[in-house]
Amino acid sequence: MTSPEPVPGQTVLGIETSCDETAAAVVRRGADGRGEILSNLVRSQIEDHAAFGGVVPEIAARAHVEVLDKMIAAALSDAGLGWDDLSGVAATAGPGLAGGLLVGLTTAKAIALVRDLPLIALNHLEAHALTAGLTDNLPPPYLMLIVSGGHSQFIIVRDVGAYERLGTTVDDALGEAFDKTAKLLGLGYPGGPAVERAAATGDARRFDFPTPMVGRPEPHFSFAGLKTAVRQAANTLEPASDQDISDICASFQRAAVAAVSDRAETAMRLYAQRTGPDAPRHFVVAGGVAANAALRAALERVSEANGFSLFVPPPRLCTDNAVMVAWAGALWRDRGRADPLDVPARARWPLDVNAPKAIGAGVKA
Repeated sequence: MTSPEPVPGQTVLGIETSCDETAAAVVRRGADGRGEILSNLVRSQIEDHAAFGGVVPEIAARAHVEVLDKMIAAALSDAGLGWDDLSGVAATAGPGLAGGLLVGLTTAKAIALVRDLPLIALNHLEAHALTAGLTDNLPPPYLMLIVSGGHSQFIIVRDVGAYERLGTTVDDALGEAFDKTAKLLGLGYPGGPAVERAAATGDARRFDFPTPMVGRPEPHFSFAGLKTAVRQAANTLEPASDQDISDICASFQRAAVAAVSDRAETAMRLYAQRTGPDAPRHFVVAGGVAANAALRAALERVSEANGFSLFVPPPRLCTDNAVMVAWAGALWRDRGRADPLDVPARARWPLDVNAPKAIGAGVKA
């Protein structure tokens, strides 16, 4: 397919199937650069995976297959548009669960082929990283923190397609630590909201859990040790009362938030060094864990203390959604991008391929 010439203003269909949400959305980017959400549909698979305490990849992929076509049709209907009104179709091509990625990307390829539309195969992390341009009309450069079940990273967003990773996790992502703590304590799935609810009635000072990586010169994360400390505390309290569980959750959340706050201060110093004195001091936080109220409050304090303005998209656009995919696709279409129909899905796809590997990190980093 030949790439059409870029034009100011794009209307893009977005498809997101990287994990356990099936999502379709239509976003319009006007000639003035501002975005408009024309439709936004998300089908959660929480009930499908709840019995297993986490996402089962095969179940997730089958669930995407069952509903994606209907959701795309509904997204177009809600937007009041037809295929001829679109200027492109964008789909998450990675990172994520391979089966789910293939469902969404293959569907987008079929649409692009049949409707003669440009295809944009997007990095899921990039879609998160660019959302602030839609919600707050915020242009790069800015410092970005992505905190989700699969990712904990600090990134300098220099421009669309230009990213510099400052820090990453050497083991578990923050969202994964929340989910595993919830599973250990029998709080159900999804774990993040469950831990936050339990923490609300707990004593955050009862357990002195570690705050990993605090004080390190690079803004990397590690939550495996904190997770182990939670398990050891829970084992000493068998059987644990409801108050014991609330106290563990509150103490865990306090330690996790303290660790992220310390890492954020380090990332802010590095951002200032690498972008220079004239670069705007903007700090964007996205990903499912960004919905945690304690974390948001702490990062607000850190931002204010370090001269940064904090931007957090609304919760529905922090978690996985197709609006961010459509918006990133519109930004790329304005630059004339159209990917070939043989573009692959990638279970692992770093935003900054040149970033040095974190010392001690496993494959997740």
